[in-house]
Amino acid sequence: MTAERVQLPDGDDLAEVLLDLAVPHEDIGELLALRPRVTADPELRRMLEEAAHSLVESIGRAVSADELPAPELPEQGSESVGAVGRGHGPAPSGAVARCFPVYVFVAVLPHVREYHRALSVPEEVSRRTLADLGRQMAVHRRALGTGGLVAPEWLRLHFTGLLYELGRLQFERGKLGRPLGSAVAAAGLPLGPGDDVLGLHIPDYLGPLSPEACDRSLARARQFFARHFPETPYRIAECHSWLLDPQLVEYLPQESNVRRFQERFHIAHTDDEPSDEVPVGFVFGDVRFDSAELPRRTGLERAIGDHLRAGRHWYSGHGWFEL
Repeated sequence: MTAERVQLPDGDDLAEVLLDLAVPHEDIGELLALRPRVTADPELRRMLEEAAHSLVESIGRAVSADELPAPELPEQGSESVGAVGRGHGPAPSGAVARCFPVYVFVAVLPHVREYHRALSVPEEVSRRTLADLGRQMAVHRRALGTGGLVAPEWLRLHFTGLLYELGRLQFERGKLGRPLGSAVAAAGLPLGPGDDVLGLHIPDYLGPLSPEACDRSLARARQFFARHFPETPYRIAECHSWLLDPQLVEYLPQESNVRRFQERFHIAHTDDEPSDEVPVGFVFGDVRFDSAELPRRTGLERAIGDHLRAGRHWYSGHGWFEL
């Protein structure tokens, strides 16, 4: 692939692309305003092209998320871009660094869309999968009050064809790791570490995690991957999430959506190190918190906050079930 094929849309075209990616309206102006700075500076332009090229070359490859190239600037989040952007002055509040990954994904967009079309992925699935970029910008604004992406590395999965949104859940084409793969093998299945698996992810801003919505999503996934990736039979689904912390059953009623989601899984293990900021971030929208001040408006909010106020911690759980 040549460098000329990796480029940012111009002016009005960029605005339309950002709208298609569900980028919040309040963030579009900043992205349009900063585009000339990124494209006019030779060093920024070079870094944009290199980051986009690296992701394009990874499209369709069966690799782990850790092997995918990062889309960030080297010093993301700094008040100035340092040597990058010389002659244009510092980026206010790190604006160029915050927005740089968005430009990378926009440059990659035509290539991943082409990959989807080659696989006959329905337009609706392609559009909603890639629109997670806008959702992640909304998460960033909710948490930090500015445009940007909290975890740019997460979207590498979408823009290299490894992840698809099918209803309430997202599904990642991956490989079983050693701890979970060993648990699957110990259960008597002819699978183990290194074998194919679909990873389940739960997007923000899609309403309740109801059993019915999950059932519909799983049914779609069985059909989708059998049709578009017939060479890879997926027999196992896995999830790595705070939603699989067994301590949740102490607080939530049997009929709660979270408990019913957890009951789908064989939970193989939980992390040794606590990760209190993860459920707080998902439930309350901001990882910067004082547990004494967390709201208690819903059963889940009361569970997360009361547990922390009691001096206890939350952990990520790791589980699987047969598809």
